[in-house]
Amino acid sequence: MTAPDHHLLSVNIGQPTLYQVGPRNQAAPKVSGIDKRPLPGRVRVTEAGLDGDHILSTQHHGGPDQAVYCYTREDYAHWEAQLGRTLPPGLFGENLLVSGLESAAMRVGDRLEITGEDGGEGVLLEVTAPRIPCATLAAYIGDPAFVKKFVQVARPGFYTRVLRGGEVGTGDSVRVIRGSPDAPSIADLFALRYSPSPRLDTLTRYLKFPLAVRLRADLEGQLSKGQ
Repeated sequence: MTAPDHHLLSVNIGQPTLYQVGPRNQAAPKVSGIDKRPLPGRVRVTEAGLDGDHILSTQHHGGPDQAVYCYTREDYAHWEAQLGRTLPPGLFGENLLVSGLESAAMRVGDRLEITGEDGGEGVLLEVTAPRIPCATLAAYIGDPAFVKKFVQVARPGFYTRVLRGGEVGTGDSVRVIRGSPDAPSIADLFALRYSPSPRLDTLTRYLKFPLAVRLRADLEGQLSKGQ
């Protein structure tokens, strides 16, 4: 099944920025690339991500299986209603802001084909994992309680690997190519992250799908502990 009526609303890259991360009386300086800003024109996408984007916390971010982070206009609309203000693109640290999708409903293995006006062969991304919030996100937003709020709202956005590189730009069309309906959704995997006792059969089933390597290792670790 495909859905052609989606578009890129912004393409965002981040520059190294210093933040005070942690409780106010214990905050430590940390350099992060979470401050993503919209970039005009065309941006090259490779297996490593977007040209010019800085990923500094490589233990948890970036790499071939988490090369491009996507968030959606529908997710933004929910946050804007909750916070009572308009939010700028890139606020959640996303590389690509896409219209017409709910991030939580995407499934591992779903693909996004992004095509410019020339109609040539587009960039092809594959969904791999949800974004897990951290203290850096809370520091960037300016709300120490934001990680808890982000978890409660459960609109995490999704990481993707790059199956076919190329160039992307604001206004490009996005075609959603659905994968297996049995694959875990982003909502499923996000909930699993905070489950105190995940079912072993659930872990085994999820491992059949093309998860990001960090997420796969985490699930395999949980499975080995439970056996």
